[in-house]
Amino acid sequence: MKYRDQIEAYIEAHKAEMVQDIFALCRINSEKMEALEGKPYGEGPAAALEAALALARGYGFAVRNYDNYVGTVDLNNEEKQLDILAHLDVVPAGEGWQVTQPFEPIEKDGFLYGRGTSDDKGPAVAALYAMRCVKELGIPLRKNARLILGCDEECGSSDIAQYYKVEKEAPMTFSPDADFPVTNVEKGRLPGEFFAEFEPSARLPRLVSMDAGIKVNVVPGKAHAVVEGLDLSVMKEAAEAAAKETGIEFELEADGGLVRILAVGEGAHAAHPDTGRNALTGLLVYLTGLPLATCPQTKVLADLLALMPHGDTSGKGLGVAMEDEISGSLTLVFSMLKVTESRLEGVFDSRCPVCATDETVLEAVRAKMAACGITLTNDSMTPPHHVDGDSRFIRTLLQVYEEYTGREGSCQSTGGGTYVHNLKNGVAFGASMPGTDNRMHGADERAVLEDLTVSAKIFAQAIVELCG
Repeated sequence: MKYRDQIEAYIEAHKAEMVQDIFALCRINSEKMEALEGKPYGEGPAAALEAALALARGYGFAVRNYDNYVGTVDLNNEEKQLDILAHLDVVPAGEGWQVTQPFEPIEKDGFLYGRGTSDDKGPAVAALYAMRCVKELGIPLRKNARLILGCDEECGSSDIAQYYKVEKEAPMTFSPDADFPVTNVEKGRLPGEFFAEFEPSARLPRLVSMDAGIKVNVVPGKAHAVVEGLDLSVMKEAAEAAAKETGIEFELEADGGLVRILAVGEGAHAAHPDTGRNALTGLLVYLTGLPLATCPQTKVLADLLALMPHGDTSGKGLGVAMEDEISGSLTLVFSMLKVTESRLEGVFDSRCPVCATDETVLEAVRAKMAACGITLTNDSMTPPHHVDGDSRFIRTLLQVYEEYTGREGSCQSTGGGTYVHNLKNGVAFGASMPGTDNRMHGADERAVLEDLTVSAKIFAQAIVELCG
């Protein structure tokens, strides 16, 4: 491909600088915070956006801040052709970090560690360096490429919805927020919210409270509960049995007549539930195995566990397991639960294949839960997204990927939702190589430095091919 040698040399020469720019953004805690005047997602995301735009401005690009919802970086003033959608917000830091602290990024053994290195600050900077490469090499283009940097991808993408109220979708869009080669199918989604109310009971022994999960799209790595009226020795024995059954570890602490329980599993992205160990469902196995006094609360917890059993990530318990050839199998994660003496509130995250409908998923779950006295509050689900894999746009992306990696390019499906889900001609493209474990949304999140380097080269070549 034309300009490949120049692109390769440029990115290699600027690799160390690229890493430092990634680290500068990853030092900023940009998880969603309390909204402030002029900062709809709080101080952190606004600070990350300003820092990123300052980098781009320093490299000679025209930038614009859309009221701290998103920022844009334009390669030139020509007709729009390609949008690159990346995001600067991150999921909460969580616990269990060992290699480094979440917002103290480091380079070690070929990896960049820190919250946001892979999701999605590292890929965002790789895209910026791709544009910088094309610009500083003076490669002629007939049309424009725009980098769009959002601040709310992890919590609903309201930032992009706001952006497209005032801007039109480009003819072609890719988001470097997944894996190579090209993801042209994204599953639909049902982030199910439910509750149940029941008469409180003072009978001992009893569950006083339970609290598990940090976000709907994260497999909970930890879960907490408080039990009253049981001897610590009885609870330790039950904990050993539950640990063997679930693979979850249990830590117990006596506090007067109470015992505080910490269940420890492993967090993961809800789109890839098999890579984690669900502490929430593991704790339910433990609690329902204790000799607690029978009451409405214990009954509904047992029903919940039957509907979403520990280890069931396909929705079998809820009767919604399904799959199709285009997008694969439905996945489902029980991700959040809060229980008091008289009420519970919970959330699950289901990624639904192209064959899924409101009737076969949403209403099926509603009926199953209603039979147990649990109310599902959702009135709709997000439909799946599918872009024709035979278009010039996708064929070009695959050709560039094959050129720079030597691997076969093909289209694929994902359970993860990206910024392009509602765009007519939007796909996910990089920035991780197939099979890479980036520990996304978990402790010790990391990006492979070589992956980001090759991604910057691929993105630069894609810009040349699509906009030249």
